[in-house]
This record gives sequence, C-alpha cells and structure tokens, in this order.
Amino acid sequence: MTVRTPIVSAPAPPGRMGSSVPAAELLSYLGALGEWRDRRKAELDELDQAALHSPDGDALNADIVLSMTVWKAVSDRYELILVTWDSGRVGQTETERISTLIWGGLDAGGAGGSLPVSLPEACKLSDALASSLRAKLDLQPGDADLAARLRQLRAQVERISDLVKQEPANVRNDALAKHHDLDRRVTDLAERNKRGADIGGLIGPLDMDAARTERDLIVGAATRKERAADVARARTVRSELEAQGKAVRALADKAVATVSPAPRLAVPDVTALGPVPNTPAELEKYLTRLDAVRRALGQAQAAYGAALQRRDELAQLLDAYQVKAASVAPGNEDLAELYRRGRAVIETEPVELARLGALVAAYQAYLEGTK
Repeated sequence: MTVRTPIVSAPAPPGRMGSSVPAAELLSYLGALGEWRDRRKAELDELDQAALHSPDGDALNADIVLSMTVWKAVSDRYELILVTWDSGRVGQTETERISTLIWGGLDAGGAGGSLPVSLPEACKLSDALASSLRAKLDLQPGDADLAARLRQLRAQVERISDLVKQEPANVRNDALAKHHDLDRRVTDLAERNKRGADIGGLIGPLDMDAARTERDLIVGAATRKERAADVARARTVRSELEAQGKAVRALADKAVATVSPAPRLAVPDVTALGPVPNTPAELEKYLTRLDAVRRALGQAQAAYGAALQRRDELAQLLDAYQVKAASVAPGNEDLAELYRRGRAVIETEPVELARLGALVAAYQAYLEGTK
C-alpha cells in the first residue's frame, strides 16, 4: 500500500534554553513547525485508518495512541508559543520565554506513564513513531517519494549519530554498532536506487529499525535527564530537610524546657537516610522516605510550636484582663492576687500550662462577675 500523505520531518529548532532567539528565526521556525504539525496530523489520521483495516490493528493500538498523545503535546505547546509570539510583537523578554517553551520539558507521555521531553525531542519522537507505524503497516512511499525518503533516512541516521554520543560509556558500543549498521544499510539502498533497483521491499524494514533505534535513544536520554533531575531534587530536598530538622529540634528543646506538659514527638534526622542514591529503584524509595521525613518534621513543628503559642496566648490574655480590670474593678485585691499567681507561673519554667490556664479562666470569670 502506498502513502497518500507526503512524509514530513520535524524542523530544526533555533537557539537554546533561556537564550533570546532573533525574531526572524522564530518566525521561520514557527511557520515550519505549524506546517509539520498539520501534515503530521494528516499522516497520523491516515495511519489510524490503515490500522483499523489491518489484521494486526489491535496490536498497533498502543503505538497509535502514543503517537497521537505526543502530537497533542507538541500541538498544545505550539499554541502556547503562538500566544507568546503575538504575531511578532515580541521583545527580548518574550523571545527568551519562547525559547524556554521550546527547550523546556513538556509531558509527552502515553498510557504507560509520562516522559518529560523538550519540544524538539517530542517532534523527533513523533517522527520515529510515525516511521515505525508506516513500516509495521507496510505503508510505503510512492516512487516519487523514494528519493525524499532516503534523504530523510540519511538525516535520521545523522540524528541517531548525535544521540549515540550522549549515551553512557557502558552502553555506547551497542548503540554505535546499531548506528553503523543503519548507516551501511542507508548507503546501500541509496546506491541501489541510483542504479534503478527496486528498493520498495527493503526500505520498510530499514525504516522500522531506524525509527525504533531513534525512539529508544530519545527515550533513554529523556529518562536519564529525568533521573538526573530527580537526583538533584533529592539532594536539594535533603539539604532543606536537614536545615529544617535542626530548627525543629531547637524548637522542641525550647518547648520541653519552657512548658509543661510538652509534646513528646520524635524529630527525625534526615541524615540517617544516608547519601542520595542514583539508581532508579533506590532513588524512588529515597524520595518516598524524604517525603515521610518532611511530614514528620511538619507534625513535630506544629505540635511544639502550638505548645509555645499556648503559653504566649495565656500570658497575653492575663495581661489583657488586667488592663480591663483597671477600669472595671480598680484596686480589687482578689484580682490582683490572681494576676500575681498567674505571673508567677509564667515566670517559672517550665510553665505549667494547665495551672496557668485555670488561673486565667478564674481571672476572667471573676472579672465578668464584677460587672
């Protein structure tokens, strides 16, 4: 079966994160990205229809859904950029914001979870997914498009080469081997096409292998980026909780020394969790434990703070009632005695909150009875 919709590849993005991109470059990029978005949607619609009529359609549902989800994430971000672009009425602040929208993360996840990637990475991922679907559905380009498809495959192999350079040393050799194999096959097909050979049956498997390789490399790079962000976040949170823990322990010591009864809540020490791990499974557990420490510190801070606040509130009430008594019952010896006893409790640490509360209540009741 031949593809009716011309195959399209994502345009090259301008600038980098946080940089101010010249308006002319942005205009060119937004025009190309808008065209890519519309043509990719038409292509995905065609692929969706082909999958519905394919005997293997059910097995391709997940790929179709993921492709549509990635396209939707790109389309939504494109609309945000257009709003910021405001028909070209932009200054440096707006162009920097657009650069952030281009290079910042967007959720391009599917039913299996979310994957934060940048707009250019999402576009490349969409290209790879569409290419893989075409190959699985045996939707080959027409003869007029073969040369264009070979050029796109060559460009795809070059993108794969760039992605391979980002691979960790322990898996780079395997990625290099896959790239070299793809490069050899693209070169071979290009030579065969020049000689007039029929390459229609060969381009599909190559298309699928190249798409799978690029997709896996993009996902791997995004996953490593996300993991690095999680490690950085864990270290930041750990430092914050370490500082908070010291402050809460000081607050607890103060409460125990100055009020009675004082809360008896344990104040966790985040350093007991050890250093931040860098393996995914252990990092996820570590972040969960950090959250537990955060909640426990919050509870301890609230409890010890409330005890100290209760002492301050009772002391303020006692002083306020004394001011009132000066005008309502001046010279009343009973009230003077209650105030003296209350001040004595306040000035004796640890302050007995129950006794102080009873004295303040008695002062209030006596004062109300004198009206």
